[in-house]
Amino acid sequence: MPFAYYARLSAPRKRIYDRSDAIERIDLPDAAALRPLIAPLEAALKAENLAEAGRLCQAIASGIVGQLGAPPLRVAVLAVRPSHDWGELHGLYLPEDEGRQAVIKLWMRTAKNQRVVAFKSFLRTLLHELCHHLDYEHYKLEETFHTEGFYKRESSLFHQLVPKAHMADV
Repeated sequence: MPFAYYARLSAPRKRIYDRSDAIERIDLPDAAALRPLIAPLEAALKAENLAEAGRLCQAIASGIVGQLGAPPLRVAVLAVRPSHDWGELHGLYLPEDEGRQAVIKLWMRTAKNQRVVAFKSFLRTLLHELCHHLDYEHYKLEETFHTEGFYKRESSLFHQLVPKAHMADV
């Protein structure tokens, strides 16, 4: 079932939305090769090691786009989330523009209390922003919408990378 904003979309944008919504999984050819990066990412967050978290996020993103044959992108892990009266920004995807490589920005600390973001939330944010990149570059969608299919794709990546046994500990 489409989200409420679907009714306000033009016919061409509804077709893009529908195409996005129909894609429910992203199957990685070799998810097992990326799993060894997950526990160190969790450890880097717990240790509040911004540089290591950034290195590991870049490795995860590069591994995923590499396996799918999508163009590379850069990941920047920054300190405190930007906030305003609308809330806190968890992540941001900036598509390729005029030859500049696409960028994912993630923030490691909450704005309000400046606490390190929980591992599961942080990883899901990385995968969420990565799904925007894949919408444009892998699926060749003209726009990237938050559809049910989009959220299912994000979850499919998460569950391929994070073993269920690991999630019992988180």
